[in-house]
Amino acid sequence: MSTLHDHNLGNPYADGPPPQLDVISTVPGAPQIPENAEAMTIHVTLPPGSPGAPPHRHSGPAYGYVLKGEMVFELEGEPARVVKAGETFWEPGGDVIHYQDGNNLADQESAFVVTMFCVPGQPMLVPVSAEELEARKDRRAPRT
Repeated sequence: MSTLHDHNLGNPYADGPPPQLDVISTVPGAPQIPENAEAMTIHVTLPPGSPGAPPHRHSGPAYGYVLKGEMVFELEGEPARVVKAGETFWEPGGDVIHYQDGNNLADQESAFVVTMFCVPGQPMLVPVSAEELEARKDRRAPRT
């Protein structure tokens, strides 16, 4: 990760120590953001053992941060991975199925925040039908 994004600036107009700003992650390249997109930030709490949302899509990119616990995160074409508290995730949105965002912990809740760039007038999350999941099963990464 580049250190060119470190911004630890003192405030010449105030007393006291400067804030400590740390870049947690970056996404290379410019993701496709829908025209006239609406930015929406949501807080999601997953009860212990929750499977999360069903397979779905977002109309635009989404950037998230796990606040506590662990989330199983799987996008079409990528293996499932565990994202832990303090870690980030992102997805490009559009024609990519988001398979999993469930709680990886059976004994405690997990929580994350995510900012999505949505097409105006469309739902932030669109479930994928069983028929489409079957038709696109070759695009899903092998599961272990």
